[in-house]
Amino acid sequence: MERLPISVFIIALNEADRIPLTIESVRDWVDEVIVVDSGSTDDTVAVAEGLGARVEFNEWKGYGPQKVHGESLCRNDWLLNLDADEVITPALRDEIAALFAAGAPPAPLYRIKVTTVYPHHRKPRFLAEYKNIVRLYDRRVARFPDHPTWDAIVPPAGAAVGQLGAPCLHYTWRSVGHYMDKINSYSSMQAEHQPLKPFWFLIVQLVFGPPLDFLKAYLWRRHFTGGAFGFIVSGMFVVSRFLKTAKMIERHLRARAGRR
Repeated sequence: MERLPISVFIIALNEADRIPLTIESVRDWVDEVIVVDSGSTDDTVAVAEGLGARVEFNEWKGYGPQKVHGESLCRNDWLLNLDADEVITPALRDEIAALFAAGAPPAPLYRIKVTTVYPHHRKPRFLAEYKNIVRLYDRRVARFPDHPTWDAIVPPAGAAVGQLGAPCLHYTWRSVGHYMDKINSYSSMQAEHQPLKPFWFLIVQLVFGPPLDFLKAYLWRRHFTGGAFGFIVSGMFVVSRFLKTAKMIERHLRARAGRR
């Protein structure tokens, strides 16, 4: 396949075990692959460079800032953003290639179905949930926001947004323990950087939120199709929401203590 005028950029930290599949899924048909590393202590840098990627260090300031920096490193205007635990399927590769077959794609932005794959599984479960988000885009039209916890592109008013049908596979967690580590870290960032909700609202959310959050994960996000692990993931989702709320309450309490 002829290389497409696309720059792929990937943000990474200690992803030596997972980033090979990510890079290998794109390196043979895009113009360049850039890895933005935030200080890996494993073999991420050596592995990525060995697979042909260009690796640049950038100190971690949050998800948005890291992706904004990644955009600045690319030599093409058409960008494909991937995380180090995401893999482009052959079907999605062919779909993207078809867009460029006659020159520039007809739309400047394209949504991709980033589909969850459970740990210890090779493919998505039946009716697996996905995030339908803009990941292939012309940076002259839209870019990532410079926000620590918000790393989703919001299409500008009037911009056409295309839809790609084939999935990008998202190997979200290595294990239950890894999921817990991510929950703890991300809930802390959310609690500190997102707008602080009223104290009374957070108390109500703390008390009544867990059963509703479980139903949201188990039914709405269809984890009921994942058997025992789907039940586990639904419970972990409750924990993530509970921790975020608890840490926001703690933020209120710290502010009160500081005023005394």
